[in-house]
Amino acid sequence: MKAMVLPAVGQKLRLEHRPLPQPGPGEIRLRVEACGICRTDLHIVDGELGDTRLPIVPGHEIVGIVDAAGSGVTGHEAGRRVGVPWLGHTCGVCPYCASHHENLCDNPVFTGHGRDGGFASHVVADGAFAFPLDGFDDPVAAAPLMCAGLIGWRSLKRAGQGRRIGLYGFGAAAHILAQVCRWQGREVYAFTRPGDGAAQAHARSLGARWAGGSDSPPPEPLDAAILFAPVGALVPAALRAVRKGGVVVCGGIYMSDIPQFPYGLLWEEREIRSVANLTRQDAFEFLELAPRAGVHTTTTVYPLEQANEALADLRAGRFQGAAVLVP
Repeated sequence: MKAMVLPAVGQKLRLEHRPLPQPGPGEIRLRVEACGICRTDLHIVDGELGDTRLPIVPGHEIVGIVDAAGSGVTGHEAGRRVGVPWLGHTCGVCPYCASHHENLCDNPVFTGHGRDGGFASHVVADGAFAFPLDGFDDPVAAAPLMCAGLIGWRSLKRAGQGRRIGLYGFGAAAHILAQVCRWQGREVYAFTRPGDGAAQAHARSLGARWAGGSDSPPPEPLDAAILFAPVGALVPAALRAVRKGGVVVCGGIYMSDIPQFPYGLLWEEREIRSVANLTRQDAFEFLELAPRAGVHTTTTVYPLEQANEALADLRAGRFQGAAVLVP
């Protein structure tokens, strides 16, 4: 098999040829068809997430075909297309797992962080944390759904039922979530890097009622704001943008420090919430909803060997939507 491996924090990925991995009990092996590139992959490369197992094969937006299974696996027969997300395994016994909050598991394993991920031609995954993608005929289009879509969906649930939704950082997650919001009859307000006319035009093409720079106020108060950009300074900006009783949701796994802000921005029952990982229930809900909502992903495709170039382009904001690696 081929894999793009991160040998150490801050280094570039390197191409390695390895023996084909064998799935253990409860595991499946996939022939990877496509793997999306998430901003979390940048945080891993930059050493901004603790406890990363190194060396590691990044990638947690995996779509592939089952070609082998270990003992005890059911429902993942050879030849079936499945998706593998960020949450790769949970302990199943801690208080969080026992109370249906497996996203907060005390001893989780994350794909592309604690176990090798999908920047490869093959990957082994826990069969209990892989999801059938029957009916998803385009693996490139489906790959971003496995994190950008799932985390976007969990963030929207945390945001509540408000009608006016602000999306800060119009990248992979926001361009999917904007379509879901419009399908639900909500109004979308897109906030981009100041002066990023291409991203603003992309947002409008997906039905955003308004698009502007993150340094601009929306034309009317928002019911909720979801932050996908990992910029702590956007938290007080979003608090200014939401109405009394409004909600600000921090949707990323990493964010720079939130600056000091006056209590008056939080007063009047405004709330700040975070999103941690996802649950399998989130995945079942979203993967059933996405086709009905007519979600279409905007993707830029890179060969597996160009993973470093794709990460650099993501960092610089050189494309709209999501980047996807294809072995």
